[in-house]
Amino acid sequence: MSKDHLINDEIRVKEVRLIGADGEQLGIKPIREAMQIALDASLDLVNVAPTAKPPVCRIMDYGKFRYEMQKKEKEARKNQKIVELKEVRFSATIDEHDFQTKLRNVLKFLNEGDKVKCSVRFRGREITHAEIGRKVLERVAKEAAEICNVERMPKLEGRSMIMILQPKQQ
Repeated sequence: MSKDHLINDEIRVKEVRLIGADGEQLGIKPIREAMQIALDASLDLVNVAPTAKPPVCRIMDYGKFRYEMQKKEKEARKNQKIVELKEVRFSATIDEHDFQTKLRNVLKFLNEGDKVKCSVRFRGREITHAEIGRKVLERVAKEAAEICNVERMPKLEGRSMIMILQPKQQ
């Protein structure tokens, strides 16, 4: 278990700037006196700013402080959205109905807040007409323009042309 603050006997400096339990400045004190003040209050001496000159220490209940910090981190993790990268594959010779079906999937993924990787896979000699695949991807970008930004323009990679769309921020 890694700790991010030094507490009590772990603090190895001669003097510290001390902050009391209720937030008032107690001034610069020798470390022994600061430890005694914390001990008298039956609280911990916590080094909150080790890089300051002199280091800043606060008198607090470290267990309660750690608990509050863990609660805040858990809440922050709960509220964040993990953006996934979904892939929708098109072909260079795609028919209208198939295009509309795949476009509907692209729009659904974008509305859910995920990035979408649109790719056109070239088979056989289709690669000689890469501009047809580019037109398909550009049409997808144009149709979805009001809800997304093009993060990466269509680019040929091997036998595939890839474009990445990301949802616009609300």
